[in-house]
Amino acid sequence: MLSEARCREIFETIRRASRADETEVFLLATQAALTRFANNIVHQNVAEEGVNISVRAVVEGRTARATTNKTDVEALRRVAEQAVESARWQPPDPDLLPMPGPQSYRAVDRYSEETARLTPEERAEAVKKVVQRAERSRLTAAGIFSSSATTQALLNSRGLFALHRETKAEFSVTYLDAGSGWAKGNFTTASQLNIEELAARACEKALANREPREIPPGRYTVILEPAAGLDLVGFLFYDFAGTAVLDKRSCFTGLLGKKVFGENISVADDVYHPDQAGPAWDGEGIPRRAVPLVERGVLKDLVYARHTARKMNAQPTGHGMLLPNEWGEAPLNLVFAGGSSSVEDMIRSTPRGVLVTRLWYIREVDPYEKILTGMTRDGTFYVENGKIQYAVRNLRFNQSLKEMLNQVDRLGPPVRAAGEESFEMVVPAMRVQNFRFSEVTRY
Repeated sequence: MLSEARCREIFETIRRASRADETEVFLLATQAALTRFANNIVHQNVAEEGVNISVRAVVEGRTARATTNKTDVEALRRVAEQAVESARWQPPDPDLLPMPGPQSYRAVDRYSEETARLTPEERAEAVKKVVQRAERSRLTAAGIFSSSATTQALLNSRGLFALHRETKAEFSVTYLDAGSGWAKGNFTTASQLNIEELAARACEKALANREPREIPPGRYTVILEPAAGLDLVGFLFYDFAGTAVLDKRSCFTGLLGKKVFGENISVADDVYHPDQAGPAWDGEGIPRRAVPLVERGVLKDLVYARHTARKMNAQPTGHGMLLPNEWGEAPLNLVFAGGSSSVEDMIRSTPRGVLVTRLWYIREVDPYEKILTGMTRDGTFYVENGKIQYAVRNLRFNQSLKEMLNQVDRLGPPVRAAGEESFEMVVPAMRVQNFRFSEVTRY
């Protein structure tokens, strides 16, 4: 891992070699390992270690970036020169602001030495227990157990220095037979992964999903477990961005200060939430703010990079990305407020409905109404008279998120969820009225 002293040394070498008006260096060092299993055996164990150095140069109002994965002096000098030469070929950027100077950051603790040092033997031992459960139940198990440690640093020629270290552990398992069951966890500390609990949940669903029946498409009361809810609401990431609203690409264009969801829906972007991940600074080194985006259904605020905030007469919120980019900013730490209903409570109070474990192959149909289509997967169950009656064939949905979040009548406690997509958010389970399933799938 890169030490603070080494980060500063790399930066100084680049700064001295750079002929730019301003110079910025972003360093990312990663140590990652993965144990993969299928057909009830571990079949792959890999590890990699690398560093990426990204240099941004500003020359006469123009900016560009060059990267390298080498850290010798000659490579660092060369990447500094490449950034400058690339910047000279760019058109002037009228929105380009001077790089920020030194900043103060609120501390976030997301590094675990135990997780960073997790061994292949330890991962294999955890997988062994998952496979033994499969064999006892006459199922086949497949999945991954990964761990990583990263160091990020951002430095510029105006004196800014930001450093963040983080670990992450992820476990995913699918049990297969005539049907399938799935569970996944993702945390900054491996000890937070309750692998046996995840395995038990996935196994139970696979056993219950052996003989799914077909139900007709239509409108149903749907209970979305956190992973399923995450796969849907994660598509709102860029809609809360100031740039997306300014460019009229957001489903919230023209709706600031207006009711967009039901009164029981509140959303914030909060990197400081204990179940969140990531650094306390953005791609320019601006401190991230916790931003209330939706309060009791009303769109209260957006997130802004510095240049977007200037255009929209707002204050920067610390959500910009590395420059140059075409996106502007994004809320990477969405937190949905929850309620007190467990999934079991939701099932018990549902006369007729569908329980959904997770979704996949999700695509956007209409970006302004935020209509999504996709399919259920790995455990979809019919609920009647407050009980799960039987597994059902997977269903395709066509559903507006804006409509859906106006039809939520029960919420569970918010949890850090991991789903099909790469989103990592804090979301609750949700019970939604009149969710639209458009057809039964073949599988």
